[in-house]
Amino acid sequence: MIAVIQRVARASVTIHQQLKANMGLGLLLLVGIEDADTQEDIDWLAAKVVNLRIFNDSEGVMNVSVKDAGGDIIIVSQFTLHASTKKGNRPSYLKAAKPEVAIPLYQKFIEAVQLVLGKPVQTGEFGADMKVELVNDGPVTILIDTKNKF
Repeated sequence: MIAVIQRVARASVTIHQQLKANMGLGLLLLVGIEDADTQEDIDWLAAKVVNLRIFNDSEGVMNVSVKDAGGDIIIVSQFTLHASTKKGNRPSYLKAAKPEVAIPLYQKFIEAVQLVLGKPVQTGEFGADMKVELVNDGPVTILIDTKNKF
């Protein structure tokens, strides 16, 4: 799994002019799933994201997790994170999992994040044409690939 983690002052997801998700302070996660992803990847990434200390403490040092900050999370599936641009100018998405594999893993990831966070998260809609808006706070953007944990 690949996750782009963005610390945001606010974020939203709109689908067909309908607001699907909306939050203030928190994390916007863009998540790419591949066939090789397992429950181990899901559990590791969920714990890493929720406990990542990227919010400022009282002294302005990034030392507080989204959970401790009382922030929210929006999770958006984004297969284009697995784009290969090695050949030509048209990206290849062969590494991205097909929907029959990706959707159950995406749902399991949502459930794992909710469990670690201790409250519901908001989401986009798998496979939909989404309009994602955000105000990146910092800016703070972190890329994590579960295949490069160590």
